Amino acid sequence: MKTVHLDNGIELQVRDEGPRDAPALIFLHGFPESHRTWRHQIPHLSRRFRCIAPDQRGYRHSSKPGGPEHYRAHLLVGDVFALADALDIAQFTVVGHDWGGAIAWAVAMAGQPTKEQGAAGPHAGRVTRAIIANAPHPAVMQPLLYTDREQRAASQYIRVFRDTDNDALIRQGGLLPLLAKAFPNREAAPRPDAEEQAALIEDWSDPERAFGMINWYRASAIDVPPMDAPFAIPDDATAISTPRITIPTLVVWGMEDHAIRPANLDQLPDHVDDLTIERIGDAGHFVIWERPEAVNAAMDRFLGTGER
Repeated sequence: MKTVHLDNGIELQVRDEGPRDAPALIFLHGFPESHRTWRHQIPHLSRRFRCIAPDQRGYRHSSKPGGPEHYRAHLLVGDVFALADALDIAQFTVVGHDWGGAIAWAVAMAGQPTKEQGAAGPHAGRVTRAIIANAPHPAVMQPLLYTDREQRAASQYIRVFRDTDNDALIRQGGLLPLLAKAFPNREAAPRPDAEEQAALIEDWSDPERAFGMINWYRASAIDVPPMDAPFAIPDDATAISTPRITIPTLVVWGMEDHAIRPANLDQLPDHVDDLTIERIGDAGHFVIWERPEAVNAAMDRFLGTGER
């Protein structure tokens, strides 16, 4: 691991492996993990690719600015491009899971090439491919939270995370007591190996790190209605408009995900032109380490021989 200083003042702890002149993959982890999420993918791919996996802002030893306003989506997306700049990477494939996947969707939108004259942003053309694991597309997830009972029920934990009345729990015990409150039936959740579980508990026990993680939810604009709200799109809801994704995109999905339901896959072809979906039936939300062989095989098929 090394510390990378971004031009926006953020410092990220980064795992950087593989040939420096190889095509780059930037891996973005989700909640409540770290770069270690990718412990099965990086050794597999780093012979052919430069694999870069940061602990994102708010996590582990990376910068943890105080307050949700420092965790807005555009800032998290900016971190990714600033990291590429700091490492002298002109183009890359973005790879994301969970919250990292949500940011990866946005990175792909901002970084894909554009054919429209005058419409190109500062990052256009820098992202050549996207790989997303169990992370919702923003234009798909929000309508489901309004209309789909199963997805709304699965997302009620977000309301617990956003409730500042729970801050005393975090200050006293870190993330663990909040997770226990948000997921009272978590006995059936998949468990990593003992070494990884110990590393997670160390991270979760630190209140500063816990607040950094939770601020991702508190900064998000996503609306999660209570279960007694009508199952319909509100009249005053703001329509979500996102650019179509034109770069090759692989979506890997553990079909037993209890937090982000498979209904999120149904409308993806309306938003992604060059789309490959790999459904993994005997895995849940943490498919990348629940079924690493299947995920790695899907990535190999998608990435081919490693050319850009």
